[in-house]
Amino acid sequence: MKSAISSTTTLLSSKNLSLKLHLNHSPFSRLPSSFFGSKSNTHFASLLIRNNSFHNQKSQIHTPIMATSFKPEQARAPPALPLPVPPVTKFKIGLCQLSVTADKERNIAHARKAIEEAAASGAKLVMLPEIWNSPYSNDSFPVYAEDIDAGGEASPSTAMLSEVARHMKITIVGGSIPERSGDRLYNTCCVFDSDGKLKAKHRKIHLFDIDIPGKITFIESKTLTAGETPTIVDTEVGRIGIGICYDIRFQELATIYAARGAHLICYPGAFNMTTGPLHWELLQRARATDNQLYVATCSPARDVAGGYVAWGHSTLVGPFGEVLATTEHEEDIIIAEIDYSLLEVRRANLPLTKQRRGDLYQLVDVQRLKSGS
Repeated sequence: MKSAISSTTTLLSSKNLSLKLHLNHSPFSRLPSSFFGSKSNTHFASLLIRNNSFHNQKSQIHTPIMATSFKPEQARAPPALPLPVPPVTKFKIGLCQLSVTADKERNIAHARKAIEEAAASGAKLVMLPEIWNSPYSNDSFPVYAEDIDAGGEASPSTAMLSEVARHMKITIVGGSIPERSGDRLYNTCCVFDSDGKLKAKHRKIHLFDIDIPGKITFIESKTLTAGETPTIVDTEVGRIGIGICYDIRFQELATIYAARGAHLICYPGAFNMTTGPLHWELLQRARATDNQLYVATCSPARDVAGGYVAWGHSTLVGPFGEVLATTEHEEDIIIAEIDYSLLEVRRANLPLTKQRRGDLYQLVDVQRLKSGS
């Protein structure tokens, strides 16, 4: 009998302790301790707490907001285009990391040889580095610049790209070269199809104007003019968005390309020895992961004796942010496979398009909005 009474006392003490702990975090915490001395008061307080707890539970009950109510289609203006069916599902890409010298003729011949080698290895898309026909300097840009629109002898670099694309039956993302148009200079990438036709011309939108004391100072705007138009092009190997080097830092441009149905974004670039180790791979993987598409980059090879020293490390990144192929800083040709079927798989795994909060934010594609497309 004694043990039964002891157990009951312990149980009541435990209840009272639990009650008091609960009260410490309730509106009754300000009541005097004597209030809880009698059974009737304790029972009354317990009833009040249970009622209050039930009221709180009721106030916390809510109907889950469905993803459709987030208005994901409004997160892009105009609405994002569906991913188009690509002409091919799998193909090989060639990234030609080239050494660049002050000898323009040598640079052109050297680039041609590398393109032919990549094509012979099965590449259907070949990509060159940023500023591959000229040293990377403000002093060199005006000297090496070509009139791309005039073509022929006025632009021997693009004439070579057109010819080798037609000869090898490949698509070429021609890195970039200095372009002269009237009294302006641009940093320009040309895309050629397998017939040698110029399909697109992208002028670098974001100019590389930086000053990191004790590290690097480079002001492209001293000589170059910024491009005005995002560039996306349908090719024989899919829909490709084009950016040049510094363009990769601006996620809005990549997001616009994704919303226009790009399968792949190509960034010829020449990150330097300060920002390259920190940001080059990071930015490529971020652009690919955020937009669930392929990202390819191509850099000049490193020349430690040059006025501008490139980081190198040309890379192909997949739609899950995985590095599929890369290299170090020396001259090299990367041959890697792109499989567009993975785009749908990754987007099904992480349905970001259906989860965007168009009720909270929106990215506006000004060019599409103005054109009404």
